[in-house]
Order: sequence, then C-alpha cells, then structure tokens
Amino acid sequence: MAEQSFSYPSGLTKRERYETFLKDFAPFIEGEQDIISTLANTAAALREAFGFFWAGFYLVKEPDWLHLGPFQGSVACTRIKRGRGVCGTAWAEARTLVVPDVDAFPGHIACSSLSRSEIVVPIIKDGAVIGVLDIDSDRLNAFDSDDQEGLEQLVRLLC
Repeated sequence: MAEQSFSYPSGLTKRERYETFLKDFAPFIEGEQDIISTLANTAAALREAFGFFWAGFYLVKEPDWLHLGPFQGSVACTRIKRGRGVCGTAWAEARTLVVPDVDAFPGHIACSSLSRSEIVVPIIKDGAVIGVLDIDSDRLNAFDSDDQEGLEQLVRLLC
C-alpha cells in the first residue's frame, strides 16, 4: 500500500476534519484481516490527523480486564479492571464517555499526570464490548459531540 498522510489543513472545522478523515481512512483499512495492524494504524492516523495527546486501544483479554493494545503517546497503564476509571466504566456501561476534566471523574486512573480530559468509545462486535478506543488530551474540555460522533463512526468501521 502506498504511503498515506492524514494531515489536514488547519482551516477545516472539527466536523469537517472527521468527515474527511473517515472518508480517507475507510479505504486504507478495507480488507485488512489483522486487527492489531488495523488498530496500530488507526491510533497513528488519529494522532496525525487530530494531534491528540494520547490515542489508543484497550482490548478485552480476560472476563474482567482490559489490556493495553496498540497506541500512540506516552507509556500507559497495561491493565484496567472492568468498571474502574473512564475506560473500565465505558466498557461496563457499553457507552461512550466524554470527560471534560479527568480529575473530577470518580475513580479516574491517572496513567499520565498530563492527561486533563478524555473520551472513551466502546468497540462493540456481535453485541459484546471487545475493547475501547481511548483518546486523551492535555487540555481541559477538549472533546465534544463532534468528537463523539466522529469517533463512534470510526469504531463502527473497525468492526
């Protein structure tokens, strides 16, 4: 496959950036059978396109534990218990969580003290959560409904 850039002009709105990203990224992963390769490229493309502080995946590997998967950013927590922190709660509740201030989230797990806000999107396949997409920002209130909609669309592409 030819090299692909996911860098976009700064004049696009966030919604336009997601629309362009999803249009460009869908054919890039189409037909790829190796989920780890797909998730690794997804994390890299997200970081390139949006400049996220941290972008990556946690995967269900045991009944009550998420395990660190492919990511881009600083060193991260390797395991998260179901129902703990933002990732574990999004998994347990099978819903996207947008957290404007991680320090105000009960039970937040501080993998990096530089993380200030977070969005976590569950990856659901055949009715079960198989992992989560976790995006962190080093700014407060970094995520909104445009991020939620765009990232939920991206996760649907992955399944």
